[in-house]
Amino acid sequence: MQRVHYKVSRAILAAAISLLAACGGRGESSAIGSGAGSGTASPPGGIQLQVVSFGDSLSDVGTYAPIASVVGGGRFTTNPGQVWSQDVAQYYGDTLTAAYTIDVAHNLKAQGGLGYAEGGATVATPANLYNFLTDVIGDIEMPVNQQVSNYLAAHGSFNANQLVLVWAGSNDVLRAGPLPAAAATVQTAASALAQVVGQTVQNGAAHVVVVNVPNVGLSPKGIGQPDGGANLTQLSQMFNDSLNAALQTDGLQGKVIQIDSYAWVNQTVANFKANGFSVSNTSVACDPSKTPDQTALLCSPATYVAPDADQTYMFADDLHPTTHLHALFAQYVEQQIAKSGLGH
Repeated sequence: MQRVHYKVSRAILAAAISLLAACGGRGESSAIGSGAGSGTASPPGGIQLQVVSFGDSLSDVGTYAPIASVVGGGRFTTNPGQVWSQDVAQYYGDTLTAAYTIDVAHNLKAQGGLGYAEGGATVATPANLYNFLTDVIGDIEMPVNQQVSNYLAAHGSFNANQLVLVWAGSNDVLRAGPLPAAAATVQTAASALAQVVGQTVQNGAAHVVVVNVPNVGLSPKGIGQPDGGANLTQLSQMFNDSLNAALQTDGLQGKVIQIDSYAWVNQTVANFKANGFSVSNTSVACDPSKTPDQTALLCSPATYVAPDADQTYMFADDLHPTTHLHALFAQYVEQQIAKSGLGH
């Protein structure tokens, strides 16, 4: 029954995309533009910063919205909710929009925004090596090293009035395979990410937030594995250890604000009820039988398992946070930035 419903959902999506193309391909990303912010007060000292974001689906503010919005989706969360990077930008008085968006021909078009993060992106591996929703978005996602290069090509440098957010590596972990063979892949990706961070600092970024990989093994996808997520947890730890070592070797640890999302996810899952959730990492907010491709990108209130699932569940699909979890993480990041001294 679920498989039949899934095929019907995909057919509906295909029809909607065809209709969009017939109308000239003018998808409205604003359809998913509003959502709950982080809920915190204005920053200490009233500091205003322009936010620039690099990474993957955890930070993607709407790269694929022109297509995904035709079924009520647009971001990898419980749409129309925001992702953490938008919440953080809002906190610092900015509005983060996509640097590139997709068109109906599966091409990326520059839009002038500073949200470079794209769903499916790895740290440095070309998109065409992986099959990531290719029937919906194609093989187009930019790896993070290319995201930073494209920013520099368009803007020349960073500046002291910007807050640069970097969160990547989860896709490298997910695609690395089992240990021990996966170790080299993950360690190489972590070292490459440190080099990308160094590139932002060398080009004028004064406030760089580097988020490590969360415990991917604790995601619904992870705990659903035969090993209960043990391999993904080990790879997440390995990536983070390698990233810390590379940042230290490159003399960057004192120049960036490091955010430990691994420990934060562990603690939040362990205390999910205290954080306002009724369901932890054991189920998802977006009904797999109603959500096309079973991905949060195409999730909407019409596909929620319950009307308040965006607030009561931790995960939208088997990997991506709900609106509520994104908002809580944004608050945590804002607190860590304040502890670094920024805004005082």
